[in-house]
Amino acid sequence: RPSRAAADPLHAAMTTMPRPVPDPTQRYDAAYFERWYRSRRHRVRTPTEIARIVAMTVAATEYVLERPVRTVLDVGAGEGHWRGHLRRLRPRVKYIGVEPSAYAVGRYGRTRNLRQGTLATLPRLSLERDAPDGFDLIVSCGVLNYVAEAELADGLATLARLSNGIAFLELFSAGDDITGDVPRDRRPASWYAGVLAAAGWTPVGLHCYVPSHIAARMVALELP
Repeated sequence: RPSRAAADPLHAAMTTMPRPVPDPTQRYDAAYFERWYRSRRHRVRTPTEIARIVAMTVAATEYVLERPVRTVLDVGAGEGHWRGHLRRLRPRVKYIGVEPSAYAVGRYGRTRNLRQGTLATLPRLSLERDAPDGFDLIVSCGVLNYVAEAELADGLATLARLSNGIAFLELFSAGDDITGDVPRDRRPASWYAGVLAAAGWTPVGLHCYVPSHIAARMVALELP
């Protein structure tokens, strides 16, 4: 029986994840990004698909905040592909990308506001200075499934403290029908739900979550 991914090319594109590699500061090099971001054969998502997700997350954030998005934190930003899409929607948005790749930060750090770091090193980057009231939108795509359990729990808690709106936290569980290089340790959805809840996140659908202080002012049927 064909999987949903095989039957639905868009679903396959959205749920295909690039190959994880060791020592990301060096191994996420130019060839890696060429293969997984630009190659028509191997790329994870097309620019059109990225634009669609960006538009959805911006709309969701502005629905919750009842104002335009002003600040965005992108963890595992790659070459900062989200920045251009965000700027087309909200030209004045302040975008900060955190990325382990020395190549990506070296090439695009100045022009796309990328800083070298990982989920684990976020506390060292003093991001509170960039958004004293918290970030309106936090993004982490194609990253969190490859993070060790302790690092994931701590990192999600850090992101909750940095959030003043919505987070798009892309996660795929053991029960999901996905294609690509799937993580060896596939965790059940219940495990992820527990870690997210413990870190202070409440789901609002489509990989979107709100921190507890935002959830507290939402009405009952906006939440699960």
